[in-house]
Amino acid sequence: MQTITIKIQGMTCMGCVNSVKTVLKNQNGVTAVAASLEPAQATVQYDPEKIDPSQLKAAIIDAGFDVID
Repeated sequence: MQTITIKIQGMTCMGCVNSVKTVLKNQNGVTAVAASLEPAQATVQYDPEKIDPSQLKAAIIDAGFDVID
């Protein structure tokens, strides 16, 4: 397993945080997700053989948020 922290722009409430968590948890290969409003980020534990960071970031963008590199 690997862990990545992704900085996210556009989360303004706990509903946004929950949306991000749900989208990431539904990705194949993700085993754990912690997201927070302050700082605006998500920490994701994932299996690199099933998913890579670019796919995680794409899922966040598809959910309507921006990823800060």
